[in-house]
Amino acid sequence: MAVLLAGSLMLGGCGVKKEKAADNELPEIVIGMDYFEPYSYQVSNGEYKGIDVELAKEAFQRLGYQPKFENIVWEDKDELLAEGTIDCLWSCYSMNGREDKYQWAGPYLYSRQMVAVRKESEINTIQDLEGKRIAVQATTKAEDLFLHKIASDLPQMESVNCFSTTNELYAALRKDYVDAIAGHEAMLGSLVRDGEDAYRMLDESIYTSELGIAFKKGTHKEVAQELTETLEEMRNEGITEEIVKKYGLDADEILPGGKSK
Repeated sequence: MAVLLAGSLMLGGCGVKKEKAADNELPEIVIGMDYFEPYSYQVSNGEYKGIDVELAKEAFQRLGYQPKFENIVWEDKDELLAEGTIDCLWSCYSMNGREDKYQWAGPYLYSRQMVAVRKESEINTIQDLEGKRIAVQATTKAEDLFLHKIASDLPQMESVNCFSTTNELYAALRKDYVDAIAGHEAMLGSLVRDGEDAYRMLDESIYTSELGIAFKKGTHKEVAQELTETLEEMRNEGITEEIVKKYGLDADEILPGGKSK
């Protein structure tokens, strides 16, 4: 379905917004996402929730498409995108350092990469991490930072442990396999809030990045442009701010034009 859709989007006049239609009459666009609360996740009844889910529903329906969400193994994202199993990636995905890898829509939000430790830890600053064990999620910005694939002033670690899922990441810290974990501010904030005062986040951010929606490079150019413009409209109308605040995040920190940039 996704392969056929890609062709229809390029040939079907994507630059023109379609007449409003019932959801079941709209052409489908398949979105690959990871479990990444509060951006994209599933609740017990299987329904998809989160900031990115709500933004995607609103934006694609304005453009005349019905989004279909697929939970994917994040390490397989490029293969799934290349073979057409999914049409795009929309799951708190950073554009920085990947500008030429995909056809992008956005940026629509900013994100901060942070570090969390156990409450009793003697680690209080980024420099205190030197010689320590840290865990990150595989193929994320945090992994690139601590493996020094991205230039930064981060200290040299004893080990950088890469895990497939956030649950594995949390378990590594909880079971004392690592001294700290690094990742998106919202993900670590969820751990701190739900951890019954067992964890804390360092004050310093290790990286601020721009979030975008990734299509296979060389495809969906008009859709990506239309989507960028639609997301800007939603931001100007205050819809994006409402959604962000609904999930407990600070709009001033993560909306383009906010104080974080």
